[in-house]
Amino acid sequence: MNETVPRNVPTFAVVGRVNMGKSAVIATLLEIDDNELVRISPTPGETTRCQPHRVVFGGVECVRFIDTPGFSRPVEAMRAIQQLHGEGTPGLETLRRFVAEAGEDFGDEKRLLDPLIAGAGILYVVDPAKPLRDDFLAEMEILRWTGRPRLALLNRRDDATGPDEEAWKSRLGGSFNLVRTFDAHHARYEERLRLLKALLEIEEQHREQLEETIRRVEDEWQQRREEAAEAVLRFLESALELRVTATLKERDLHLPSRRERKAGELSKKYFTALAGLERDCVRSLLGIYRHHLLKADTDPGTYHGIDLESAETWSKWGLGRNQLAVIAAAVGGSAGLAFDLMTGGLSHGLGAALGALGSGGVAWFKGGSLPDLRIDFHGGVKLGAGEGRSLAMGPPKNPNFPWILLDGVLVRYRKMLARAHGRRDEELLDGGEGGFTRGFPAERRGLLQKWFVSCLKGAPNRALEPEVFDALLASLEEAERRS
Repeated sequence: MNETVPRNVPTFAVVGRVNMGKSAVIATLLEIDDNELVRISPTPGETTRCQPHRVVFGGVECVRFIDTPGFSRPVEAMRAIQQLHGEGTPGLETLRRFVAEAGEDFGDEKRLLDPLIAGAGILYVVDPAKPLRDDFLAEMEILRWTGRPRLALLNRRDDATGPDEEAWKSRLGGSFNLVRTFDAHHARYEERLRLLKALLEIEEQHREQLEETIRRVEDEWQQRREEAAEAVLRFLESALELRVTATLKERDLHLPSRRERKAGELSKKYFTALAGLERDCVRSLLGIYRHHLLKADTDPGTYHGIDLESAETWSKWGLGRNQLAVIAAAVGGSAGLAFDLMTGGLSHGLGAALGALGSGGVAWFKGGSLPDLRIDFHGGVKLGAGEGRSLAMGPPKNPNFPWILLDGVLVRYRKMLARAHGRRDEELLDGGEGGFTRGFPAERRGLLQKWFVSCLKGAPNRALEPEVFDALLASLEEAERRS
């Protein structure tokens, strides 16, 4: 028995002509963006031997895919097989003789047929933008002769359709059990999952194992989303509690130029620390989703993340001013209501009304403004005689600040999930258009705002965290659907 095709594991050989995207299909399907594991190159014939790739859960191999050399002389190979067989239609035994007796001039064909003879199913990859020539028809015939379960995959490039695509589908439909379309450079999770489910339609022998594999893939994806939500929650909490400190000597307290210089130094220190928190969160997400060529930055010293010093960021990202005013009024009204309860109702609801009015008004007028990072020089902690004051800065006094942070993470999360692992170009995970948070349900906005306020005060509301986690989980799932 061929060692690459175990009897108890569903195995599929990925075959086709050279440079049709076989390796890219495997890389995207199995989320491998490492050339050491799956090498993808525009050079024809890059795969020169059969390379098994195992899908393992809990230490148990669930399914195996074999990357094979591409057909190099299919027409000549077809004729040689027919000559070996004589009259009638060749079958598995004739293919076995061909592999054993043919010379090395058919080396690629022999190597790709070897796992098929041993029992592997077939995933045949073609580029529908290519003309349907005789050599492709010869490949289909040879694969049909194996009698193995066969799925044909039209590997579109950038959603481009060729003039011969309908002809492709017609001819493939006559030789294969199933025909599906796929784009190895852009396929997302749902498309990858659909491809795995398509294998169920052609493989009866290992149906139960394939169903279990699909369940495990779905469970693992949910687990990854939960890990991502936890990483985002940690980032938001750390960012909203972030303060940076410095000491201003007593003799400098009354010198405006030195006070301004110290404020500039603290501001730079604050934004650098904030960018570091964001970078660490993005790196965690990249690790969770197995991206190595998509990077948070090229140089940690130059990472800037969300551009909080851009007026465009503060006007287009996060919530709109009306939304900010509504949720700020609601949270402020809740605080005022607590005051009313403490007074036994003697305030006649004045606390709730004033709280809502004040918070809503601040949110309306400051929601689209630039970040307000100031040092309270008079409020700084006074040190010993002659030592000066210990000063602190952060976070920005803008009600949209937490929402912009969340928008920035969701934008990067969406871009991350939109990148297929079959690509081999390095890319920076920069920002883009925001606006995710503006589409949140009002109930979710209100919940998050309460938690944001508690974090900004330096005392995160732990009782709210389970609900906040669920809200972030739902937000990531929505961003995933928009990727």
